[in-house]
Amino acid sequence: MAGHLSQKARSDARYNRDHILDVAREVFATESLNVPMREVARRAGVGPATLYRHFPTKEALATEAFSDQMQACDVIVADGLADPDPWRGFRSVIERICEVHARDRGVTAAFTANFPHAIDFAGHRERTLASIAELARRAKRAGRLRPDFVLDDLILVLMANGGIHATSETTRVAASRRFAALVIQAFQASPGHTPLPALG
Repeated sequence: MAGHLSQKARSDARYNRDHILDVAREVFATESLNVPMREVARRAGVGPATLYRHFPTKEALATEAFSDQMQACDVIVADGLADPDPWRGFRSVIERICEVHARDRGVTAAFTANFPHAIDFAGHRERTLASIAELARRAKRAGRLRPDFVLDDLILVLMANGGIHATSETTRVAASRRFAALVIQAFQASPGHTPLPALG
């Protein structure tokens, strides 16, 4: 009997954890990371203690909730690096990452936020940015990416892309694609471009 109760408790705990993650993904996707943890617990139909037992911080919850999107970004960047044409690879990374972020507003907030305690997420972000920096160096050497591009420009792009509001995901993604196309044109090396103003 004790073994049966223990197994049921573990099963209930797994269900609660999975359900909390499902709710968090939906909430973060539509409302970004501004939703308080207690509100996530309320919408999941669990008490705050249950939520904090599984995810002691919002950083931990966001890291787990966005694991699929993080893996998708890994694939996008790897594809860009593998492209023999670095400018085409760079363009593809911008287009595809903007679309991922347009579909899930929480991803942008998590990627651009400073989560000092979410070691896995911070490490993933640094690896992603390092890979994009390498791709940018290749595109600059090929003479296709403007020489004054810096990684902070990508963060600005993602923040601006995350600010696109629309009544439907389809409209938001369409707007994001247009925005990405405009950004790519701005990043392209051209004798007619004037230097970008300094960020600081």
